[in-house]
Amino acid sequence: MGTGHAHKLYRHAHSPVHELPPHTKLAAVLGFVVVVVSTPREAVWAFAGYALLLAVVAAKARVPAGFLLKRLVIEVPFVAFAFLMPFVVPGEQTTVLGVSLSVPGLWGAWNVLAKGTLGVAASVLLASTTELRALLLGLQRLKLPPMLVQIASFMIRYGDVITDEMRRMSVARRSRGFEARGVRHWGVLAKSAGALFIRSYERGERVHLAMVSRGYTGTMPVLDEVTATRAQWTYAAALPATALLICLLGWTTS
Repeated sequence: MGTGHAHKLYRHAHSPVHELPPHTKLAAVLGFVVVVVSTPREAVWAFAGYALLLAVVAAKARVPAGFLLKRLVIEVPFVAFAFLMPFVVPGEQTTVLGVSLSVPGLWGAWNVLAKGTLGVAASVLLASTTELRALLLGLQRLKLPPMLVQIASFMIRYGDVITDEMRRMSVARRSRGFEARGVRHWGVLAKSAGALFIRSYERGERVHLAMVSRGYTGTMPVLDEVTATRAQWTYAAALPATALLICLLGWTTS
């Protein structure tokens, strides 16, 4: 994956968060999410504290609130599931605006919404301040199995390739006057999907043969050695460490 390859979630900026080595940010986000998940759901104030911590990180990273909120749309399916819980979870009932709701269901919905939103927000901030190539280098630095890192790298790269191929096929169909308007056109779309699969498979074989002919033996060479200083680790650890303190206070007061 070439240098400078960015994804749609990435927001280019010069900030202390952008400049942190990727493996320190990955470790910080993982630690933060683990702490959030470990927090008792009854400690409502603790989740407000976590949200404040993420707001501080977003401000340091120069990520606008609107940019962050738009990317949180990805959790809509989980929000829909959470809203159903007060109606389907059995247990003690309470009345809210004339509607009978389950108390355990309300707590469960709050638990899913609060922890899910915070986890997604932390992940969006990570993606907003770290390029894909840097993320993969960070995973290598954290000693993730090399095969998994390679699979992720190829998946990202071929995702772009397949998307471009789909776009070209769509342009070709439209240039011939085709426009999908109903069930009768599903056959054409199915044939296009089959052709896309065959082209992608053949391209994968050609790329693999080209890599083998250039000396590929199952491992990718490490071109950049990413390191972090003690100060950078300390700066990155500020988020999960502060969150851990809030979590401990939440357990003592809940």
